[in-house]
Amino acid sequence: MKIDFWQLSHDPVEKVTALIAQRVLDQGERLLVVSAQAEQRAAIAKGLWQAGPETFLANGEASAAGAERQPILLSDAVEAANGATHAILADGTYREAPEFARVFLLFNEATLEHARQTWKALSDREGLERAFFRQDGGKWVKVA
Repeated sequence: MKIDFWQLSHDPVEKVTALIAQRVLDQGERLLVVSAQAEQRAAIAKGLWQAGPETFLANGEASAAGAERQPILLSDAVEAANGATHAILADGTYREAPEFARVFLLFNEATLEHARQTWKALSDREGLERAFFRQDGGKWVKVA
């Protein structure tokens, strides 16, 4: 399993989620976006629908009918009714997600210490590959 730590310093979580979501869908995969905050999930859903002038990223809430058909599913739990292989932990809180091939932990200044603790706690986990990304201007750069 891969876990990518993405430090949000410039762009809001909605924009970064749309960026990652587009990449995941381009690979032919499905995505689960997890946040305990209903307001944040609603903002992310809106951002996905308005991802670009020529495109939108279809999504739905896990509690809605037809959730299993959604390419991008938003939920407050790490349960992929849509068969997702990738997950974004959008609220900065790490959750165990061993069934996913790749997990993205998005964090900002408010959740920075939690991300640091999680990075350290996962350092000796066998079979886990970690990476750390930070924005340099508007461009994402892998720094670890």
